[in-house]
Amino acid sequence: MSVILTEAEAKALLQKVLKYSKADECEVNLLGELRGNLRYARNEVSTSGLLINQNLSVQSSFGKKVGVATIDEFDDASIEKVVRRSEELAKLAPENPEYMGVLEPQTYLKGSGYFESTAKMTPESRADAVAKSLGLSKGQNLQAAGFLENRNGYTAMINSKGLFAYYANTNVNFSLTVRTDDGTGSGYVIKGYNDFNKLDTAKASSIAVQKSLGSKGAKALEPGKYTVILEPTAAVVLLENIYFDMDARGADEGRTFFSKPGGKTKLGEKIVDERVTFYSDPQHPDLPASPWSGDGQAQGKTKWIEKGVVKNLSYSRYWAAQKGVKPLPGPNNMIMEGGTATLEEMIKSTKRGILVTKLWYIRPVDPQTLLLTGLTRDGTFYIEDGKIKHPIKNFRFNESPIIMLNNLETLGVSERVVSTESDQSYMVPPMKIREFTFSSLSDAV
Repeated sequence: MSVILTEAEAKALLQKVLKYSKADECEVNLLGELRGNLRYARNEVSTSGLLINQNLSVQSSFGKKVGVATIDEFDDASIEKVVRRSEELAKLAPENPEYMGVLEPQTYLKGSGYFESTAKMTPESRADAVAKSLGLSKGQNLQAAGFLENRNGYTAMINSKGLFAYYANTNVNFSLTVRTDDGTGSGYVIKGYNDFNKLDTAKASSIAVQKSLGSKGAKALEPGKYTVILEPTAAVVLLENIYFDMDARGADEGRTFFSKPGGKTKLGEKIVDERVTFYSDPQHPDLPASPWSGDGQAQGKTKWIEKGVVKNLSYSRYWAAQKGVKPLPGPNNMIMEGGTATLEEMIKSTKRGILVTKLWYIRPVDPQTLLLTGLTRDGTFYIEDGKIKHPIKNFRFNESPIIMLNNLETLGVSERVVSTESDQSYMVPPMKIREFTFSSLSDAV
C-alpha cells in the first residue's frame, strides 16, 4: 500500500476500520508522510535521510470512558486488533468528565497546501539545491552548516457519526548558518514554503554570507534601551508567545496574560498599537493550513487581534459548553498584517539603533506580563545616521512582546518566516521598535 493515500483511498481504509467498532462512539485518525533531508556542516554533506511514517489511531468510548490505541500496520488482523485494544482500554479507564463525544459531520474549506513540485523532490533535487548554497560559502572561504528538509503527507479522520476530513500538504524548509574562517563572524537565514519552486537556496544563502562577513570585528555596546529593527526571524519567536497564550480557559482561570482579576479576561480590550492585526486563514495563499482542527472542527478565517483589540480567544468544545458560548478551535496558522516599509527604509530612517537578525533561546520570565528573555545571534549591527555603522557584540534581552507592540514605530511588508523555536511557519513583518530592553552583553557569536 502506498504511504501517501488519496482522499478516496484514505476514506475507504477508515471506513473499514470503523466497521470493526463495537463502542458507543469511535473516532479514527490516519497519518501518512514521506520526509527527506540533507544536512551539511563545514561545507560538506554529513547526512542524507528519508523517513517513511504511517500511523493509525483509534479512539473508542463507552459513555465518558475513553481509550486510545495506535498501530502502524494496516492488514485486516492488525486493524481489528487495534480497535479491540482501544475498546479494552476504554472499559478500564476512569470516566473523563470533559469528554464531549465525537462531532457531527462538518463543512470544510478546500485545502490548498499541496504542491507537486515539493511532493516530487528527490535526493538529487535536494543535493542540487544544497550545492548552490555550498558554492557561495566555499567561494568566500566561509564555513557553512545547513539543513534542507521536505515533507509530503496527509492527515485524515472519520468517526461513528459520519464525519470525514482529509488534508494533504507539502512543505520544504531550508536553514543555514555561515561562519567566517576565524569564527568571529556569523550569519543566518531560514526559509520555508509549501512550493519547492519558491525556494531559492542561492539567494537565501547570499543573505547569510553577507551577514557573516559583515559581523566580523564586533564591538561592545553598553546594555540599555535602544531603538531596534527586528527582522521577521527575530520578531516571530517573540510574537508566537502571544499566539500560544490566546486560549480562553487559561485566561478564565487566571493563568495567562489575557487574564484579569475576578475571573475576567481581556477579550474586547485594546492591548497593543492599533496598527497590529493578527488573523488566521487556512486558505492564505502564502501560508495555507489544514481547514480542520485536531478534533475535526472546521477552521475559517478568524480575527484574533484587530487594530490592537482582542477580538477572539479559542474555546475548546468543553470550555465553550461551560461558558455558554460557541466553540472556536485554536488557529492552524497565524498572519500578522504588515505595513509598506522596506528593511532598507527602516534603517535609513533610524538615527541610532540596532538591527537584529535572530533571537534565540527564548525563555519565559513572567507569564502574567509575557516577559521573555533570550539572546541575539548571527548578525547584530549598530545603526547610526541611517546606515549600518559596524557589527556589535550580542546582547541578552528582557522584553515582553506586548510592550514591544506598544512601542511600535514602523511595520514592513509581512512575509513567511519559520520560527527557530517551534519550527512553525507564520506571516510576520519586519518591525521597528523603540525602547527595546537589552540587559547584558553576551560573548556568543
